[in-house]
Amino acid sequence: MRDRFNEQMEQLHMELIQMGSLCEDAISAAAEALLKQDQALAETAMEAEREIDRKERDVEGLCLKLLLQQQPVARDLREISSALKMISDLERIGDQAADIAELVPYVSCGEEEIPYIGDMAIAACRMVTDSVRSFVKRDQALAQAVCEADDGVDELFGKIKRELIVLISEDPGQGELYLDLLMVAKYLERIGDHATNVAEWVEYALTGVHPQGNEKMRG
Repeated sequence: MRDRFNEQMEQLHMELIQMGSLCEDAISAAAEALLKQDQALAETAMEAEREIDRKERDVEGLCLKLLLQQQPVARDLREISSALKMISDLERIGDQAADIAELVPYVSCGEEEIPYIGDMAIAACRMVTDSVRSFVKRDQALAQAVCEADDGVDELFGKIKRELIVLISEDPGQGELYLDLLMVAKYLERIGDHATNVAEWVEYALTGVHPQGNEKMRG
């Protein structure tokens, strides 16, 4: 019985790794589509989002099977229940990436006109990767590092927001474009928040205590 349980837990880990990888693909494709004005890449991001939705259903089904058939206790139960919470945040990450991709036809400018967007996307991708890896590796230090990295993403968002405020004041006629860019930055900032949520659930799975002693989530 325990061997079967261990096999299913390993499958759960693999499914989560794949879901995290799809989130990375969606974020990277959406950001690159925006910077290069590449509609094909935007479609790639949206297809990744649809695959993330399918993967969420698969992982949810596996978690419920583990809960109902294997009757896990203590730490195993925390790990499975945390995974159920995590996939919700990963699904939202896919949604945010798709939201960025949908703005591609309306945003015509390059990296030089929207500095920090590329950096912000890279940082958000790294947070997603590390949050999932911290769960699979049961690495509390890595989970905590993800939470700390969110400050860097927030700082980049602040820089973008300040620059766009200046651009709007200098060229009000392009106000709609700059507001769209602000939305892109906000979506990336939310991705960072969701990755932080994932990392916090990892900490709960490992310790039985949610950071800050509550379950109030961002995003």
